[in-house]
Formats: sequence, structure tokens, C-alpha cells
Amino acid sequence: MNTLYQILEHILFQCYILCHNYGLAILLFTFLTKLFLFPLSIWVQKNSIKMVRLQPEINSIKIRFFGDKDTIAEEEAKLFKREKYNPMASVIPLFVQIFLLIGIIGAIRAGMQNPEIHMDFFGLNLSLIPAEEAGELILSPLLAGFSSWILCAVQNTANVLQAEQSKYGQFGTMALSIGLSLYLGWFVPVGVVLYWIASNLMAVVQVYLLNYMINPRNYVDYERLEQSRRELKALEQVNGDAKGGVRSAERRREKEDYKRFFSISNKHLVFYSEGSGFYKYFQNVIEYLLRHSNLVIHYVTSDPKDQIFEIAQQEKRIRPYYIGEKKLITLMMKMDADIVIMTMQDIENFHIKRSYVRQDVEYIYMFHGCTSTHMVIREGALDHYDTIFCPGPYQVKEIRCTESMYKLPEKKLLETGYGVIERLADAYERLEKREGGQPQILIAPSHQPDNIMDTCIDRLLERLLGKGYRLIVRPHPQYIRRFPQRIEAFVNRYETELEERLFEFQTAFSSGETVYQSNVVITDWSMIAYEFSFTTMKPTLFINTPIKVENPRYIEYPMEPLDITLRNKIGKSLNLDELEKVDGAIQDMLADSIDYKKIIANTRSDLMPCFGESAQIGGKYILSQLTKKQR
Repeated sequence: MNTLYQILEHILFQCYILCHNYGLAILLFTFLTKLFLFPLSIWVQKNSIKMVRLQPEINSIKIRFFGDKDTIAEEEAKLFKREKYNPMASVIPLFVQIFLLIGIIGAIRAGMQNPEIHMDFFGLNLSLIPAEEAGELILSPLLAGFSSWILCAVQNTANVLQAEQSKYGQFGTMALSIGLSLYLGWFVPVGVVLYWIASNLMAVVQVYLLNYMINPRNYVDYERLEQSRRELKALEQVNGDAKGGVRSAERRREKEDYKRFFSISNKHLVFYSEGSGFYKYFQNVIEYLLRHSNLVIHYVTSDPKDQIFEIAQQEKRIRPYYIGEKKLITLMMKMDADIVIMTMQDIENFHIKRSYVRQDVEYIYMFHGCTSTHMVIREGALDHYDTIFCPGPYQVKEIRCTESMYKLPEKKLLETGYGVIERLADAYERLEKREGGQPQILIAPSHQPDNIMDTCIDRLLERLLGKGYRLIVRPHPQYIRRFPQRIEAFVNRYETELEERLFEFQTAFSSGETVYQSNVVITDWSMIAYEFSFTTMKPTLFINTPIKVENPRYIEYPMEPLDITLRNKIGKSLNLDELEKVDGAIQDMLADSIDYKKIIANTRSDLMPCFGESAQIGGKYILSQLTKKQR
């Protein structure tokens, strides 16, 4: 440190000789240190940009291995090594600044002992210490603190790395910097305070100069960064209330159910449901198992209000457990069961893993739709399942093609049919049909981006109102939950038409009668089209809004996705610039209802040859596998 003092004292003295004013000498000295360290600042700027550029990938790692801190740290280390990023680089300027500050204190104190130096700056004695002199010198630490506030405010918006900190992190940095400035400014000579103020203000200029020279927006994909941040935040807030914490009653319940789940040994069969509405995908198989075995079914759900809790009150062999999505991570890692059945995709790819304690757990995937696997499902989403219950041969063909393309081991694929539509078809046969009267047209948009509600609902209603139809608009429940402002705007826009009952707007979904009493359903890419048409044998009118493609590589497959193929088999499809034809298309479909009934019935038979047998096929397979495992 003595050597540092001597070097800085010599430089400062040379500045004094040049300026003949100690205050100006300190300002010149500060400028020279900034100039000397500018190459280091450029390196830090580049390193900071690299960190922000990597942040989407880091967020992806945190999502994939959510809750597994060790693996996250390992994957981040690999990423930093690959990109030659040093996370410690951002603290180098801080250490340099601290050493310079300590050095300048020593240099100024040495200058105070030099009779050749006059410690004057336009009448202000720079050797005075506010803590000893007080009086007007109290402005000295206040100005130091104010300069630190200015620097932090600029860095929080313009510094590439600090701008990406959380609000709490930015506030903490600002509070620390201002507090340090006030404290030091009180106990060090005014000359040191002058250096500190000048250094902070020059650093402000340097931030903007660096951004001009090396603009972060030329290197960072901020749109991707924001998307990854939203996905991670959504994962971190699962099962949380508005403040991010799980409600105490649910937390106690979750803790008890978690303990109860692992208190039971020899669990043979576990179902996992993401929410109450997912029971319908398992219902046929569960009911078969209850009728044809004495099996105890363990049913884990992440919905505290899941209907399974009421069902379990009537059926004692169903053991339900409420496990929130965060706690689910560790539950799945510690899973000890013979078979686990889920509708969740991407197991092992993200935060939900296969069991770490048993390698012989058989994971079975059940579809929650009867369409394709290679366009609307992410690449690799089903790769880590052992067995898949497929609605029919189309899904088998697509999955086998995927396995061949990516050199994957073959999974067990069973053609089981699709239980949801089987039950709907049975219920529809018993439903008292509405005969005569106005044809009922149901407009049922999906919740994906650019759906009917967002692209063409006004033009559709303009073409259909007053044409002799009973019109019902029924948005997807997810759309209603996510966009209440859009729903309110729609209702306000059509306040007169709704009061005059020119059409109905439904936001309650307790009954499916509205759907199945309709003569035609208009939708975009919603699964309601297949549930409606394959249940009632009535046609669907598809509006070709932009399709949501989860796997862009679907074009490499030799078969066209069913989501596209079926559109002109079970009805008609219109592009957005063909909406003037919507009334004529509906009239044609109503007139050809008998032909459509035959076409749709044949299409359903091709798509699901085992229609009506999903419970028996799936149930028998599960029982046979459990028997083998017991042997």
C-alpha cells in the first residue's frame, strides 16, 4: 500500500504542478485514472453483454432443472466455460475503485504534509475533514451521496448488466453506494470527497459512451430474454398467492398429503393430474380397474379443488393427494411405484423428472386429444415415456417415425381409442335432442394466440347476425381467465345486441349441452372440433387463423398432421380473407348433414378403430403389467 500511495502521490503532485490548483489537480487525476482504466471498462462492458446474452439460456437451465440446485450450478458452469465467460469480471471495477479510493486517501494525506502544496480549491481547504470541522462542510458528504445516487440511477437504466437486476437488487446496490458515500464523506478530507464526486459523475458519462461504442441491443435478444424471464417467473410462482406464498391452509394440507403419500409402501399404481379437468382423460381406465380388480389407486393432483376428492369419498380405493407443482418436483424424484400414468408432456426435459430412487417405474402417457404428435407437441416431449396409450394408428405411425428419425429406442405403443369422446358419444345418445327451430351455431374459439376472438370475431358476427341462426359465442375458459379486459371490451362493444338477444355470450362451462345441441360449431384450432364432430356426427367450420406450431420440424415428416388433414374431412375451412363465404358454407353443411354424418363416422372409425374399447384395452394392459412386476 505504501508503494501505491507513493505512485498516486507522485501522479497527483505532477497534476498539481500542471494546474497550480489542488482541486483542479484532483479532477485531472480522476480523469486520467478513468482514461487509464478505460480498456478495462470496455472489457467489462463486453463481458456484461455476454452475461445478458446468455441469460435466456440460463433461465432455460433453471426451468429444466427447477429445484435441483446442484445440477443448475453444474449446467451454468458448463455454459460459462463454453462461452468463455467469467462471472467475476463484473466485480473487478469495484475492487479497482476501492484500491484507488484507499490510495487517493493516502496520497492526499501525504499532500497535506507537503509544504509545496496549497490545499486550496477556490477558497475551500481540501484538507479539512467534515467530522472534525462540521459547519458548512456537512454539504461535502451530502454531495458525495447525491453523486452516488445519480450514478446508480443511470446504471439501473443504462448499464447493460445492472439494468437486468431485480428492483430489490437495484435498490440494495443504490442504498449501499449512497450509505458508503455519506459515511466516507464524513470522515475523510474534502479532497477525497471531491475525487469521489468527480469519479461518479465521470462514470455516468462513461456508461453512455460505452453503450454508444458497444451497443448491447446489437448483441442481446431482449424479446427472447423477456419471454424466458416470464416462463421462469411463472414456474417460481406456481401455487403461490399474490405475494408469492402458498396459502397456509393449503400448505398444511400439502405437507400432510406429501407425508401420507410416502408413508405407504408398495404403491402399485399412481395417476398424476395437473388439474380437476384432467380426470376425464383417466376416467374410463380408472373405472375399469375399480370394477375388475381390488387395486388401490393413488391419485396425485396439483389442484386443491380437484373433483377427485369428492369421487374418493364414494370410492374408498381411490387415495387422493394434493401436491402443489413445486412440491411435485421432489415427489416425482422420490417416486416409488410400479406404474405412473400422466398426461403431462416433457417429463425429464424440464423440472419434472423420472424417479431417482427406482429405475423400473413404468411411465405411461395418455393423450388429451386425438390429433397428431409432431406439430402441436414440442420436439422430444414424449421421448422419456416407456408406454403410450394412442387413440389410434395415426399416432402410432407418427411416433414410430419420430423414433426412426432421432434413433430413439422403441416405446410400447397401444391403440386404445379415446375415452373422452367415447363417454361423450354415450351421453349424446341419451341426450334429448332439440328438434326444429332455428339452426344453432356455436362460435368456440381456442385460447392460442391470434384466435377467432382476437382476429375476426367482429367480421364473423357481422356476417351471421340476422341470418336466421341462434348464435352463441363461447370463448375458451383459459382465454376468459387470461384476458378479462378483452372479454369486458367485447361485452361493452355488443351491449345492444346482447340486450336484444340477437346472440348469446357464454362464460359458464358447467354444461356441455350448448355444444352438443348445436348444428354447426365454428372454431379455429380448438380440440372442441373433434369432440363435437366425433360425438354428434355434425360438421365443424374451421377458420384458418395462424396455427400454433410447437415443433417446426413437423415438415420433415412424411405424413401431414391430422390437425390439418381433418379440417376438410369433418367440415369446411375458410381463410381469414374468405369470411364473406361463412353464411354460404354453413348453409351447405346444414343441407349436407346426412352425407356429413356418414363421412364423419367413417373418419372416426379410421382414426380410432378401437372406439369404445379404451377402458378395456388400457385397463387390461395395466393389470397385466402389474401382475408381471409382482411375479
